[in-house]
Amino acid sequence: MATLRGEPVDRPPVSFYEIGGFQIDPTDPDPYNVYNSPAWQPLLQLAEEHTDLIRMMSPVRARSIDPTGSAAGARWPEFFRQTTHDDGDTRLTRTVLEVAGRTLTEVTKRDRQVNTVWTVEHFLKEAEDVEAYLSIPDEVFAEHIDTAPLAAEEAALGERGIVMVDTEDPLCAAAALFSMEDYTVLAFTEPALFHRLLEKMAGRIHARTAEVSRRFPGRLWRIYGPEYASEPYLPPRLFDEYVVRYVTPMIRSIHDHGGFARVHCHGRLNHILDLIAGMGADGLDPIEPPPQGDLELREVRQRHGGQLVLFGNLEIADIEMLPTPRFAEKVQRALDEGTAGAGRGFVLLPSASPYGRDLSPLTLRNYETMLELAGAL
Repeated sequence: MATLRGEPVDRPPVSFYEIGGFQIDPTDPDPYNVYNSPAWQPLLQLAEEHTDLIRMMSPVRARSIDPTGSAAGARWPEFFRQTTHDDGDTRLTRTVLEVAGRTLTEVTKRDRQVNTVWTVEHFLKEAEDVEAYLSIPDEVFAEHIDTAPLAAEEAALGERGIVMVDTEDPLCAAAALFSMEDYTVLAFTEPALFHRLLEKMAGRIHARTAEVSRRFPGRLWRIYGPEYASEPYLPPRLFDEYVVRYVTPMIRSIHDHGGFARVHCHGRLNHILDLIAGMGADGLDPIEPPPQGDLELREVRQRHGGQLVLFGNLEIADIEMLPTPRFAEKVQRALDEGTAGAGRGFVLLPSASPYGRDLSPLTLRNYETMLELAGAL
């Protein structure tokens, strides 16, 4: 918290991002829980005992029944039907949306050995699908907001870390309904229609942000989704239209109650960095180094380090693949550039985390190296 406030600290915080960030139960016997693998236990323990934990949590219980008696998303079954097929190795979930005389389908896939979900078919394929989706009544997407679990987790963490409110932006909610190619074509060619979709998403996301920031004030937030409008997908003028216009009100709501807004954006930052800072963001992650990104960490700090806490900038591929002496050089460079000269603060953070059931000794050793060089182990 001192780092977020721009106060002096004895060392930079160290986060392993999703490891220690997600609430993980390594004892859960679910065959799709990769974290119950013996190979994962030393790394999970390392994160819990030695990193500065940033728990990512959502306050939303969508399509659930409020114990007070009101149903959140009670009309969901009128429009959406969901079925799941599981053969023990792969779990396929098909969701069918019937609206405005159209049948729209989404299919997701999860493999037992990998902790991720792929969308193999998306709901929206063409402009007519968007028009149909826009006709869904807003109450179908009603949410039940509950900040009690966040407060409970924060109390359980004590001095080991903080809770970070995790939220998508309207662009993420909209773009994820399409394949990447269909999304970029529509965003380029049908801006008026795409804005209507963004506004539909923004209605509930802006209201949620305002309510949660009021009920859970003064905390760190992560806003993810802006990378959908970064280069090479869209030009900076559309980042201004599709991100700045809709994320700035979220940041204002967070600031209204003393919170801190961290923007999550992979990839190229050079032409959008000023736009991110102009929204009033307090932090930025993961600031990927070239060639994944197009700015060195020192350049980001020189341009906006007085405003932004910089979270980064280690690549997950380097953690998994580089020999430890070479990886140590990258860690030291990140520490040097992230703390050089004047600036608000720096958090040592990778761009992502391993997601397979197997975890190599090299990967564990490189995570230990992050802690050692930052003075946390």
